[in-house]
This record gives sequence, C-alpha cells and structure tokens, in this order.
Amino acid sequence: MKRATLEFLKQRFTDYYRDAYLSAPPSVGQREWGFIFFEPDYPEIRMRRHIGFSSTDELFAYLRAMVPAHAYYSTAYYSDPQAPTMGEKGWLGADLIFDLDADHIMRGPYDVMLARVKDEAEKLIDMLTDELGFSRGEMDIVFSGGRGYHIHIREIAVRGYGSPERRELIDYVCGTGIDPGIMLSIRSHSPRGWHHRYISSLLEYLVWLEEAEEGEAVSRLSVMEGVGKVTAEEFMKRVPELVRRLRTDPGHVNLRDRVVGRVISALAEESGSGFSERLRERAALADEPVTTDIKRLIRLPGSLHGGSGFRVTPLTPAELGDFDPLVDAVVFGTRDVRVEMERGASMTMLGEQHSLEAGVQTVPEALAVFLCCRGMAEIAGGGSGAS
Repeated sequence: MKRATLEFLKQRFTDYYRDAYLSAPPSVGQREWGFIFFEPDYPEIRMRRHIGFSSTDELFAYLRAMVPAHAYYSTAYYSDPQAPTMGEKGWLGADLIFDLDADHIMRGPYDVMLARVKDEAEKLIDMLTDELGFSRGEMDIVFSGGRGYHIHIREIAVRGYGSPERRELIDYVCGTGIDPGIMLSIRSHSPRGWHHRYISSLLEYLVWLEEAEEGEAVSRLSVMEGVGKVTAEEFMKRVPELVRRLRTDPGHVNLRDRVVGRVISALAEESGSGFSERLRERAALADEPVTTDIKRLIRLPGSLHGGSGFRVTPLTPAELGDFDPLVDAVVFGTRDVRVEMERGASMTMLGEQHSLEAGVQTVPEALAVFLCCRGMAEIAGGGSGAS
C-alpha cells in the first residue's frame, strides 16, 4: 500500500473515531484486547495483543489516540487478561459465538454474498431460538464489517461450556454427523428439527431421481463408493415405494434392506451428491472453529473494519431483516476522491451502482475507502477533493 493511501485511510479512520459513539462489551476489564494498526507495511497482519483496559473510558481513549485498522477483544473472561501467555491469564469462561462468513458459503459478487450470508444468519437465529432454546433477548447480532455476521450469546449458563459442549452445538446447527438410521426410524410431525430437514431433503432428491432419465439416475448413483451399477438399478426400482413411504410414514423406511441401506448411506456420505447438497442448504453454515475456540478474539462492535472501512455494526435480531450493510454500515460520505484502479470493478455503495475501469477514477469517499482498504485501488495524484 502506497504512503498516500495509508495516510488517507488513517485520516478517515481518525475522523471516525474522534466523533463516533463507541460502545464496549460487558466486563471490559476481564477481556484481552488486540489491535492491528496502519503501519508502513500494512495490510500485512501484525497484531498487538495481550492488552488490557481497566475501564471503558480507558479503552475509548486508546481507540481515539491509536486509531487501529482492526480492533478485537476476547470472547473469554480472564482474571489477568494482560498476562503474556494464555496459561497465565486465568480463564474464567467465554461467551458463546457463532460466525457466518460468506467466503465459506459461496463465491460471487460482493452484494450477492452479503445477501446470502444474511439469509444464513436469519436461519441460524431461528435454529438457536426455536430448537435450542436460546433467548433472542440474550442474543447480540453483529455485522462483521467484512463478509459476515457474528452472533453473541452471553447467557451465564453457557459461559462455562468447554470446547466439547460448544462443538455439539455447532454440529447441530451445521447438521454434522447425521445418522440416516436414526433420522428414518423416528416419527415426528414437527416442521422443525433435523428429522424434518432430513426427510424433506431425501424426498426432494428421490422425486428428482424418479423424474430423471433412468440412465442419468443410475449413472449418478453408481459412481458413489460402495454402490455400483447393479445396486443403483435395483435401488431405482424401489424409489416409487420409498417416495410413498416418506410422504406417508417416513419412520417405516427399511434401511436393513441391503440395497436401500447401502444407497442412502452413500448419499449421506457423498459430499457432491444431490441429496447432501439439499441437506446442506437446510443447515446453518456457521464456522466451526470460531464456536469451539474458548479463547477467540472477535471484532469490536462499533469499530471499523480495516479491510472494508465499514462499521462493525451491532444489531438486534429484529433489526437484521431490514439491515443493508452497503448502506447501514457505511460511515463515510460522498465527496469526490481520485483513486487509481488496478483493474475494472463493479460495486454497489449507498444505493448506487458504480462501474469502474482500470486507471484513474473519481469516486465517492465511501467507495474510495472501501477500494483502498480492499487493495483494489490507491489514492491517485491530487488525492481527495480533486476532479
């Protein structure tokens, strides 16, 4: 990153922190803090961590004086958060965190990725409340400022959970380790839960097989490990009866039938099968390592994301549906700034579509910050305010 670009970003972030309303998580004095700064070799990641603050005033003074590119705090509570090693900090518990990152879900235009990951966040909130019993009132939603959302649960009851307990929760929402035998041996008329998701996914896939060309269906099944052409052909003869049973009494699907059991087990284990893809669509695709890590650092709500210039935005579950990060997380304005694009790009910002070519362009300040933070542009000669 060129010096002019680095200074431009640091000045914009300074302006933000000088005037912004800042908030802090509970128990500031028990959190470890970490920061990445606008140093000469930025954006190379060099975090300064093992930092502690005795009060919110001390934290806010630090943010305004140091102007970090990224600000993080520990999901864990410690007796001595400033201790130089994790073993010396004295772990007291940790908030329960779920992280949804569009990069782990799909690839595509930025606005499309943001829309998809918001859908996943809403799906996850429903699962946490309707199926796992967490209260929306104890839940904080945070747009990460980049490509995803963090869901914070600070109920006292979960603070002492270790990694194994947290892994059970993340496995549930992601649908990891589902046993076909269990799913097809229980009866439930509930429209929620993995039994319902499994049955509806399997039924949808079998209906697709039934309607497909026989040769294509057999070909799809026979390439799976342990199936083969003969077993696939035998299975296709059973598909109409399986569809009928799944629609009327799914608890009576007989997996002890050699052919049925072999094919359905293979479908569940084959990551590229049409069935597993349908089942994945019904999961909440949260990031497992974040939830199971009881000493994780997470972005500070209200801070700026140094990779986008967007505000790390706290939300309530009720606010999530109407939230548009390309409007609501943008904190900079529309004055003209000259940037030099490395390559062409198309980008939506503050409700306007921008189609940019390689070379020098004049763009709104908010877009200039985003492009420079992402490494897509540098500040051009003349800097901000030039036309």
